[in-house]
Amino acid sequence: MSNTNLEQSLNQRLAPLEQAGQYPFTRGIHTDMYKTRAWTMRQYAGFGSAEESNKRYKYLLEQGTTGLSVAFDLPTQLGLDPDDALSLGEVGRVGVSIATLDDMRALFHEIPLERVTTSMTINAPAMMLLALYALVAEEQGVGFDQIGGTVQNDILKEYIARGTYIYPPKQSMRLITDVFEFCTHHIPKWNTISISGYHIREAGSTAAQEIAFTLSNARAYVKAALARGLKLDEFAPRLSFFFASHNDILEEAAKFRAARRMWAHMMRHEFGAKLEKSWMLRFHTQTGGSTLTAQQPEVNTVRTAYQALAAVLGGTQSLHTNAFDEALGLPTSESATLALRTQQVLAFESGVTKAPDPLGGSYYVEALTDQLEREALEIINRIESLGGSVAAVEQGFIQKEIEEAAYRFQRDIEKLERIMVGVNKFQTASSASVPIQKIDSSTDARRAAQVKAYRAARDQNATNTALEKLAVAARGSENLFGFVIEAFRAKATLGEICGVLRREWGEFQPAF
Repeated sequence: MSNTNLEQSLNQRLAPLEQAGQYPFTRGIHTDMYKTRAWTMRQYAGFGSAEESNKRYKYLLEQGTTGLSVAFDLPTQLGLDPDDALSLGEVGRVGVSIATLDDMRALFHEIPLERVTTSMTINAPAMMLLALYALVAEEQGVGFDQIGGTVQNDILKEYIARGTYIYPPKQSMRLITDVFEFCTHHIPKWNTISISGYHIREAGSTAAQEIAFTLSNARAYVKAALARGLKLDEFAPRLSFFFASHNDILEEAAKFRAARRMWAHMMRHEFGAKLEKSWMLRFHTQTGGSTLTAQQPEVNTVRTAYQALAAVLGGTQSLHTNAFDEALGLPTSESATLALRTQQVLAFESGVTKAPDPLGGSYYVEALTDQLEREALEIINRIESLGGSVAAVEQGFIQKEIEEAAYRFQRDIEKLERIMVGVNKFQTASSASVPIQKIDSSTDARRAAQVKAYRAARDQNATNTALEKLAVAARGSENLFGFVIEAFRAKATLGEICGVLRREWGEFQPAF
């Protein structure tokens, strides 16, 4: 039977189900899904200095990656400059160090931003890094309205699962809606948020909790934007999502299907969105970092391949595959290439792209999709009874639920009720030595010197004026994005801009 006849036969058998590309998009947001175009292969990368990371990005593009994804170091994620005392020992360690416009220029040197889409995993200072990116694009001759990509900009999951927050929730939500508003009018192709279940799952949640907590956070962002006065069908099509893909292939595929359907119902019936694009849950997937083992790390290649398959069976729009050595250190160029090749084999050799939602109609998968939806809805309703996601975070409810799920998972491993190959079963005495990516220990000093030289060469009066304008605006209700752009034009640093807001708003201190 030809592929066309096979698909026609399958569609007839699935007649009671909606088709791919139709509301509520259980089977996928596009009619053909990957038949005409594969998902975006967006490998997450960044380490050391901007110059070092730029080399890695160019290498990945040469190897066939179809989108960039920037990992920032902890000081950058916390809005600190590399010469800040709190940055010592962390500069460039888990991502690239970015503090100035010069840094962002170096990060994307000779990378055509009109053709490459970029995802930036940054939250508390998301506005600031997007402003730097837009300014570098402008210098390349690429208008704000031409650039495409995603900024994570999801602060609620930082309070819940990750910890790289700066400001209290109210002020953080203001920054997020400022980004929504500014991008709606000036950077229309940009995904203004990537509402993340990934870090929630990595912290220990179940699949149903990942759906529920992510969609509850999404509801909070939508409500905040509406309260600002933004029009739903203007900002909703640019909302995007980010999920983990773990080892249970069928559960993970069903999870993505359930989340897509639930979002479509929420946006159409609860919020009254009219545009079809506002109903579509578009998402990026990363394979599960927390599932990787330091024991027999080569086996992680198999785990990653199965997790990538689950993401594709579930209809992801873009995908990052982890490298097998990530339980030991940052990926080397060789392990990063193998991770990319894993996606390429899946896309071009496996045949999985021949039909949208290949698992659709399976009794087990359909039942599992329904079950996950029911479980997630129960959790969402409980969160709403507490006053919504922000209130549930402030009360510690979501954090406690994740902690208990993580405890149950670990208990099952220790009781051998859950098998982890090489960890609690099938151990070997030793494993082949794996080369580890090393970060130059002199990075801290070099980056600190660069930032000090940057400050010394600027017009300090112009910088001070721009920072004071930002401070005044922070006390009021104006959109801060334009003030941040002008501060960077005046050669302010990331730490200085975030520092102004720290002084005006304070820092968040958990009460539990």
